Amino acid sequence: MRGAVARHGDAVHEAVRSASRAATSAIAASWCRSALNHGLDPDGAPRRDRIDDAALAAVRAENDLMLAVAAPVLDEMFRAVGRTGCAVILSDRRGVILERRAGAGDDAAFSAAGLVEGALWGEEDQGTNGIGTCLFEGKPVVIHRDQHFASRNVNISCMDAPVHDPHGRLAAAIDVSSCRDDHGTAMAEMVAALVRDAARRIERDLFCRHFADRRIIFLSEQAVSGSALLAVDRDDLVVGASRAARLRLGLSDAALAAPQSLAQVLGEEAPPSFENADRAVLRQALAQAGGNASRAARLLGIGRATLYRRMARAGLTG
Repeated sequence: MRGAVARHGDAVHEAVRSASRAATSAIAASWCRSALNHGLDPDGAPRRDRIDDAALAAVRAENDLMLAVAAPVLDEMFRAVGRTGCAVILSDRRGVILERRAGAGDDAAFSAAGLVEGALWGEEDQGTNGIGTCLFEGKPVVIHRDQHFASRNVNISCMDAPVHDPHGRLAAAIDVSSCRDDHGTAMAEMVAALVRDAARRIERDLFCRHFADRRIIFLSEQAVSGSALLAVDRDDLVVGASRAARLRLGLSDAALAAPQSLAQVLGEEAPPSFENADRAVLRQALAQAGGNASRAARLLGIGRATLYRRMARAGLTG
């Protein structure tokens, strides 16, 4: 085993020295970042192991809504993969592990590998790894065993996907890791698909929870970018957009800071019209009244004759 570890360190150093490897391999590019940008040694100890309990409690408090939304998703993921010896992990945007699900029989192996709550798995701390490299690149990754930068991590396989907050910013990484040597690349790819789906579910549910007092507009569901969602207020002005919606519609924070109607954002802009507004109010009142004009008039606080006049002006038949 010691010889294999030494050979891994040599392979990393060789890749870092090669001018062409980083241009053709995402793993080699990450190894170069780890060595040259972060100053790490593949055969060295981690720069920092973990934060203390007080700091972890503070980080968890910062992410309390995300943790509440993610908990059932993590539980479901663990039910799907836990019996195969995998751990399910959620980190914050800096690579601090916030939550971990692991079976009793595998707990010691994951603890020995440093995959515990409060541990630091950013790329700047551990070099190339599932959590840190996913967060650095902002996209799903699979880091299989000797693709890790650090020799101490070559017995781990990691499947990761990023999680974005309701404002489209990178917020976390969801990770499934295995310390078993019988988990090959085919198994890793199957688990990776589950991880990507879990990340999209957390993003969707987090967006809906954050904008719980708004109306949510569903635009589309993409396998890569996730759910394209808009949040609108009672006046149909857009007040929020998920990352997928921002990508689809070209929306930025600056664009969302200025009030825009849903029609504007969707490219269906028409001049504002009192008639259109009246029509919407009248139809809602009639629907609530079950089509009874007298009840609709009472709901609106107007007389039945006035209701009929406004209906005629709005192009609604009695």
